[in-house]
Amino acid sequence: MKNTMIMRVIWMGAGVAIGVIAVRKLTSVADSYGPAGLNRAMGEVSDSVANFADALRTGMQERESDLRAALGVDPAEVRPDRPGQ
Repeated sequence: MKNTMIMRVIWMGAGVAIGVIAVRKLTSVADSYGPAGLNRAMGEVSDSVANFADALRTGMQERESDLRAALGVDPAEVRPDRPGQ
């Protein structure tokens, strides 16, 4: 009888632990699909795109400097064709 009672307590504890883990996991998944989760995801995407654009601009400027140095062109001599450049 004692052995059966101990096994029931062990199984009850395991069931409670599994239940708590499942509820926490489902809550986190539900939060990620809610409005706040979507805002957070879109913010991360926006930041990633902005970081990529910054890295691309920096790379373009470095490459342009390398090409100007290789061709012997002084950046002060070159005028942009379009205003704002």
